[in-house]
Amino acid sequence: MSEKISEAELVVMEALWETSPRTANDVAEQVTASRDWSLQTVKTLLSRLMAKDVIAADQDGRRFLYRPLIQRDDYVASESGRLVNRLFGGRVSPLVAQLASQDQLSAEDIAELEDILKGLKP
Repeated sequence: MSEKISEAELVVMEALWETSPRTANDVAEQVTASRDWSLQTVKTLLSRLMAKDVIAADQDGRRFLYRPLIQRDDYVASESGRLVNRLFGGRVSPLVAQLASQDQLSAEDIAELEDILKGLKP
């Protein structure tokens, strides 16, 4: 994926990853519960996402059904890698150290990280 998805576009993507295909009205109904957006705003975001080739629309009578072309896991992996590369020189340990120094790791987070690391050892 070459073009970055904006924060607003990500809200629309989350709605499509949750359930698709969906009409613009369906997406607007879901996202306006947490955002004060009009149907036109949602349609604009859908158009931008189509231009970025991350969603597609199939005509169904007089309406369009939107669906994601990328999987959420693939997007998260791409963005995570981009963050680590941009801010931490491609190394994960400085990211974890930064989170720890800011008290952003709960005891549960630490336990999960320990389990992940144990699973990686031969």
